[in-house]
Amino acid sequence: NLMARELFLDFGAIASGAPATLEKSISATKQALTLGGISLPELVIENGSGLSRNERISARGMGRLLLTAQRSAVMPEFVASLPIVALDGTMRRRLTDAQIAGQAHIKTGTLNGARALAGYVLDSRGRTMIVVCIINHPRAQAGGAAQDAVLNWIYTR
Repeated sequence: NLMARELFLDFGAIASGAPATLEKSISATKQALTLGGISLPELVIENGSGLSRNERISARGMGRLLLTAQRSAVMPEFVASLPIVALDGTMRRRLTDAQIAGQAHIKTGTLNGARALAGYVLDSRGRTMIVVCIINHPRAQAGGAAQDAVLNWIYTR
């Protein structure tokens, strides 16, 4: 999350000049989204780290971002930065005995009362599917099995 914040701040400084500020980064992000034709009226950015109770995006909005990233010239680098199910990062110990192991690039996130995952699944037919699963509930941490079931369902459908 520290690296996400640093990249976020760098983006603003590159777009508007040093020094980096949250305001510059928020403005640069919203301008880039607008130039890319992406409307996310629900997007709230507070600090760019992903560790904020105030930051938010809808599942649909995150899906649109992932679709745009998939069509981008930097798609290979972006996807390679996401953990591979059952192999590395926060997904290393999940779904290790499932058919989906090694077939999805998924970023996870957790806070008290919130649990999310998003990314790309190469399904059993060879199609790339976008998945976003956000749980907001006091018992969200118990939702890992449900999220894993969603990933397996997408893989096998």
